[in-house]
Amino acid sequence: MSERKNDNIKCSFCGQTSKEVDSIIAGPNVYICNHCVMSSVDILRSNSAAFTSGVDKKKANRTPAELKKALDEYVIGQESAKRTLSVAVYNHYKRLESKQLFTDNDVEIEKSNIVLIGPTGTGKTLLAKTLARVLDVPFAIADATTLTESGYVGDDVESILVHLLQNAEYNVQRAEQGIIYIDEIDKIARKSENMSITRDVSGEGVQQALLKILEGSTVGVPPKGGRKHPEQPLININTKDILFICGGAFAGLEDIIQRRIGKNPVGFGSDMHTMTKAERQYIITHVEPEDLLRYGLIPELIGRLPVMSSLHPISREGLMNILSQPKNALVKQYVKLFEMENVELEFDHEALEAIVERALERGTGARALRSIMERSMMDIMYNLPSKEHVTRCFITRDTIETGAEPMYTVQEQKKTA
Repeated sequence: MSERKNDNIKCSFCGQTSKEVDSIIAGPNVYICNHCVMSSVDILRSNSAAFTSGVDKKKANRTPAELKKALDEYVIGQESAKRTLSVAVYNHYKRLESKQLFTDNDVEIEKSNIVLIGPTGTGKTLLAKTLARVLDVPFAIADATTLTESGYVGDDVESILVHLLQNAEYNVQRAEQGIIYIDEIDKIARKSENMSITRDVSGEGVQQALLKILEGSTVGVPPKGGRKHPEQPLININTKDILFICGGAFAGLEDIIQRRIGKNPVGFGSDMHTMTKAERQYIITHVEPEDLLRYGLIPELIGRLPVMSSLHPISREGLMNILSQPKNALVKQYVKLFEMENVELEFDHEALEAIVERALERGTGARALRSIMERSMMDIMYNLPSKEHVTRCFITRDTIETGAEPMYTVQEQKKTA
């Protein structure tokens, strides 16, 4: 391509002559002026902003109510947590959109990372995974218990970003606006409120190392993970627009909240020993930042997790609903597996109740349901492909409790003469 100064040449897009514009670029039987080039660049930037950032505009522009409705399809209960997450995620991606539209605006909306607090098996990880699926953004799960300070045995904090980059297929722009879920965040708490002279390489030290990533900074990460080496090329990732969701069971946090509330004549009363088991389970909903400080999180880390939401233990009714209602419910998954064998699978209501009763005994929430189902269905799935002409399998309570044979329906075969 070359620039022409011929007075007869006109821009093929706007029709202006070479006298009316600064320059015109010539192509094969086509011309474009500098004004149209600049306009084309602006159009391409605005139209592709969502895709270069890794966020689908249609999905990112969902209202909080639409986001919660999508979460309802996969997660049973936990209404408060779903509402909190929906609003926080909606505001987060609106913030990214405002940065693209109003680059010269002097009001900058800061990122609001989230901390989910609740017992094991209440759906913390599922909520984060479902959000990433709904928004179609890169998502990575990291375990805080494997992290140590740089230079010690274990994973560096920067390794969290490697998983996100890999899940984004090494598209840095998509990775820079993904979601990272850090599990077991409570396991890196200080063991006491007093500052330790010695290094706590897997506790407070990790909290300090997490600060710069949560707040937003440019971090160099090795493309294939592992430790950094001087000769290894690094990929720079800006974490300013990555949404961090931290989750933890925070065992023993109830006692801290109980002591704080017990001093107040309003609420649970001054006598801390009069609380029932049900009240103790739901006391986690009264968590405040000062409780996390007493638990062992440093103030700087708490300040970078401004949105707090608590998840309550799942009730018997909730576990029953989890078995059959969500899109990817366990019962639906097994029904699909049996359909591949051309067998209709059906569970007796009492069989589902037996599964829930066993799950409640284990005390690990919804996480226990799958292990109980797998153990109960193992022999059935082992023998079923060898059985001929079976069209229906009915699971009874005895099948779950004692391992009894389920009720099979066998298709009658026509007798040949």
